[in-house]
Amino acid sequence: MQEQIQTSPEMELYFNKIDSKIKTEYALANKAKKKGYDPESKVNIPLAKNMAERVEGLISTVAPQIIGSGISKRILDLEKKYKAMDWRISLIIAEEIAKEKFCKFKDKKEAMEVGIRVGFAYHTMGTVASPLEGFVGLDIRKRNDGNEYFALMYSGPIRSAGGTGGSVSVLIADYVRKKMGYYPYDPTEKEINRIIREVLDYHERATNLQYLPSEKELEFLARNLPVQIDGDPTEKIDVSNYKDLERIGTNKIRGGFCLVFAECLAQKAPKLWNRLSKFSKEFDLEHWNFLEEFINIQKEVKAKGKINNAGEKIAPNYTFIQDLVAGRPILAFPLRTGGFRLRYGRSRTSGYSATSISPATMIVLQEYIATGTQLKVERPGKATTVSPCNCIEGPIVKLNNRSVLRLNSEQEAKKYVKDIKEIIFLGDLLISYGDFFNRAHILVPPGYCEEWWIQELEKAIVDMFGTLDIIKLSNLINIPENNLSELLKNPFYIKPPTQDAIKLSKQLNIPLHPAYTFHWKTISFDELKILINWLNSMKIIREETKTKIVLPLKEEPKRVLELIGVQHSAINNEFVVIREGDAIALLSNLGISEKEDIEKSNKTIDENKEKNVLEIINLLSKIEIRDKSGIFIGARMGRPEKAKMRKLTGSPHVLFPIGQEGDRLRSFQAALENKKVTSDFPIYQCEKCNKETIFPVCEVCGRNTKKLYYCNICGNIETDKCKHGEAKPYKTQSIDINHYFNAGLASLKIKTCPDLIKGVRGTSNKEHIPEHLIKGILRAEHDIYVNKDGTTRYDMTQLPITHFKPREIRASLKKLKDMGYVKDIYGKEIENDDQVLEIKPQDIILPSCPDSAEAGADIVLFNIANFIDDLLVRFYKEKPYYNLKSPEDLAGQLVIALAPHTSAGIVCRIIGFSKTQGFYAHPMIHAATRRDCDGDEASVMLAMDAFLNFSRQFLPAHRGSTQDACLVLTSKLTPSEVDDMFFDLDVGWKYPLEFYEACSKYNNPRDLNLDQISTRLGTINQYENMGYTHPVENINSGVLCSAYKAIPSMEDKLKGQMDLAEKIRAVNESEVAAMVIDKHFIKDIKGNLRKFSMQQFRCVKCNKKFRRPPLIGQCDSCGGRIIFTISEGSIIKYLEPSISLANKYNVPAYLKQTLELTKRRVDDVFGKDKEKQEGLGKWFG
Repeated sequence: MQEQIQTSPEMELYFNKIDSKIKTEYALANKAKKKGYDPESKVNIPLAKNMAERVEGLISTVAPQIIGSGISKRILDLEKKYKAMDWRISLIIAEEIAKEKFCKFKDKKEAMEVGIRVGFAYHTMGTVASPLEGFVGLDIRKRNDGNEYFALMYSGPIRSAGGTGGSVSVLIADYVRKKMGYYPYDPTEKEINRIIREVLDYHERATNLQYLPSEKELEFLARNLPVQIDGDPTEKIDVSNYKDLERIGTNKIRGGFCLVFAECLAQKAPKLWNRLSKFSKEFDLEHWNFLEEFINIQKEVKAKGKINNAGEKIAPNYTFIQDLVAGRPILAFPLRTGGFRLRYGRSRTSGYSATSISPATMIVLQEYIATGTQLKVERPGKATTVSPCNCIEGPIVKLNNRSVLRLNSEQEAKKYVKDIKEIIFLGDLLISYGDFFNRAHILVPPGYCEEWWIQELEKAIVDMFGTLDIIKLSNLINIPENNLSELLKNPFYIKPPTQDAIKLSKQLNIPLHPAYTFHWKTISFDELKILINWLNSMKIIREETKTKIVLPLKEEPKRVLELIGVQHSAINNEFVVIREGDAIALLSNLGISEKEDIEKSNKTIDENKEKNVLEIINLLSKIEIRDKSGIFIGARMGRPEKAKMRKLTGSPHVLFPIGQEGDRLRSFQAALENKKVTSDFPIYQCEKCNKETIFPVCEVCGRNTKKLYYCNICGNIETDKCKHGEAKPYKTQSIDINHYFNAGLASLKIKTCPDLIKGVRGTSNKEHIPEHLIKGILRAEHDIYVNKDGTTRYDMTQLPITHFKPREIRASLKKLKDMGYVKDIYGKEIENDDQVLEIKPQDIILPSCPDSAEAGADIVLFNIANFIDDLLVRFYKEKPYYNLKSPEDLAGQLVIALAPHTSAGIVCRIIGFSKTQGFYAHPMIHAATRRDCDGDEASVMLAMDAFLNFSRQFLPAHRGSTQDACLVLTSKLTPSEVDDMFFDLDVGWKYPLEFYEACSKYNNPRDLNLDQISTRLGTINQYENMGYTHPVENINSGVLCSAYKAIPSMEDKLKGQMDLAEKIRAVNESEVAAMVIDKHFIKDIKGNLRKFSMQQFRCVKCNKKFRRPPLIGQCDSCGGRIIFTISEGSIIKYLEPSISLANKYNVPAYLKQTLELTKRRVDDVFGKDKEKQEGLGKWFG
């Protein structure tokens, strides 16, 4: 594997600098921790050399005998035979461990279980806890014929492996089953029905699944899976039917089981089969061929059972709008004309599941969609995050004055946004080839675009002259050489004048430039006839070099003009004027030079009724006209973007228990007034002071203390074992909080402290070890908060970036040069802040959004750095480390990136700050966190914060606690050891003509050979020299903060959603209203109504919960007032709005009747208030 880590000398120097700096910080933290104030006397985050060691180390927590057994060496050997991260390596290593080739186990079952865990850990790169906590264990059970089969036990943390990882764990287990001679699972009809019912119950009554398979999908999977999927009960509710089954040990709903069935096996079946089909025969897994049939069933279901017999290659996919949320707008229905036009390509901030749209589109969508906002999309995947790209097409809109405009700039959009009556076309959605490749989605035709046209122009020039001879072409067609040169150099921003575009097409026999092509495929034959007949009354006005068309205003033909995307103005409600570019282009498209040509065109149209409109247009025009529309993609808003400091419940500053004495706010100030804290604390003895304390270092004399244990009978003892059994390392006690707090203030040499310092109600770790309260005082001083592991985290939406400009990230040229950025992408020395530089693989750009209500990462990390310096000086009595004067000084500092549900951190270096709310990092960083950029989030913590304050002993003592904790740290990224989705990323500078031809034929993306990371592995270029196809003027353009986050009430959010639904042509507002009511409001009303009769009560003062209120009518702890936890208002809040919404948008009668029945149920519970104003609560008149 080492031979694959090829780097250039410059890149090697870069990695060495990071490695040297992280080791310096590691050593400094170790020195401080030796003083004994923390649970451990050294840094609690080990550095791992490679993935094989990570895997071995992870599984050794349950099987210590595998350490040094040769497993890691065997993995490295297999990687030489196959590619790194090849699924076959997981299968082989699992089989060999199960057969005890490396070490012995207590029995055959344990050997097979550990084999599955290691194979699974290899697939997840040893970065997540799923192989330990998600896959709970293996159970050997009896078939109906008495033979034995495998039952796999799963729990909630399986989610951290991702859908593909979870699916592969089942595949690994089945491979071990086959090789070890066990029989396949034989489900009974009742077990099959239980599977269907339980998954549906989990989705409807517990938690929304990302993907809910249909009953048909679930039944097919249940019948064909060769192993049983089982798991621990995770919910308090019983499954609604098919209980008390002999081979299913619980009637409770099993979360892990539901996740594996729905979000893993069902959702990822296409990806699973795409990989497995290549080696299923070789590895004796042909019984998994049922996946092929399952995928066909799935496609049929997703298309709502409609079989497309019209020769269409793709069907609309409705999955993305199934879980609609009120207030988050639908932007386009599936395959609906006027939705997002598919455009292939990758900007420097897209790819790896992220996409780009025009900044103008962001503005026009009333700023609901910002940089980093998640979109749920129809294809190629399920979701994406968006970033701005100003070189792709923006929206075409109709204004209130009935004029139609194409808005291609942010400035234009801001000028007209308040005057928009209809959004006829949303504009382009830029999706990379790599995303289609990764999802194994067939390539579909894009609309004709500039990057396609320019390649056809270049090819035609070469075909005509033998080389790309601009001088000869200029002489031939009488277009200035400079103009042609600029066009070829910059096709995205330079558009040839209409007459020049026509000249080029005629002389070189190429299609007309896409800027002068219209959406002919979106209209019918009859609409084309209406348009042509209307042109009979046109007046062509030619003034010098300008041409315009004037027509009498008629609604029907004007609508056709709108639908094909021709820009025009409506004058005095009498005339329609089509100006310059569009006027000449329209006439050219229709083959009309003068008014007299219309009769001839009409005749040609009548003779070709059987052809589609675009074919007819090509018969009329003297130039080839391509399809401008291509495929339209449906989308809706998902999660808004995020960038904020993480806060635990109650926003504590320190992991120190404050008990009930901390009152409702869990504050030290309240506890100090009570003069004590009662909670579980560890026991230490200071031998010098001869007194008991809760800290490993005496707060009075500063000496190390002695650890004691507690026996219920003997009291404090010196060992963890007693004749009465095991002694606990803690005891419940009341401590003098004033003593400890004042000792802390004295140690810090301060007399006053922040007005509010918050702790936790109680510690949840195994030994109830608290964090030192001095850390809480200092955090409160610096306005930062603590996470469950003792660190301070900053959470952000993940966004990819491969190139940046210095001016975009607030970085000085001098600082960038100091960090190794000396040349731009063209090899020129850095001289100005507008040059494009390629980002180094472990460098990151953090958010500092001026429009967000939350503090930016620059402010938060600056505060953390100052806190660390204070901690070093005032607590550990060491020298300060950071010495920062401003947030800009954070450039060059190291942080650790970690995604939720993972356990391996990655060292990153800050190089600057954007104005967005995105975590801009190299796609390799995101892959190392086992996440893509489809709306996921990751966090960063300052490296010194993690080294000084992180402790595994602070982590809660329940399943899943090791997720999102940095258990191991990678200091150097190895491309072959990150998530294999990264290998599919395309990094070329353009897509060749063959690509667009393949799209027109609906080819498989794997039939093409484009420049992808997979082709660069093991070479110097695996780290650098990456390209992008579409330029971006400024990554901080467009909308920076979604309006959804700023709108305070659900009423205003919903009104915004419905306003957009009315304006966007690709959306039906009546269907949106019905979905909002059916999929959100009614579920909310019914759910809360059901919970109302099962609710608890709580005290307003101390927050104590009661199953039923005490007879005295007040809290039995503090005398506070008792109130409902679910109020009438929370139940009926959406009732009147739903009724008014249903009436305004005329939803189906069935839904109106359902609402009426729901209203009656509410009235039955709460009674009907005759005095209540009729219109109160109605949002829609």
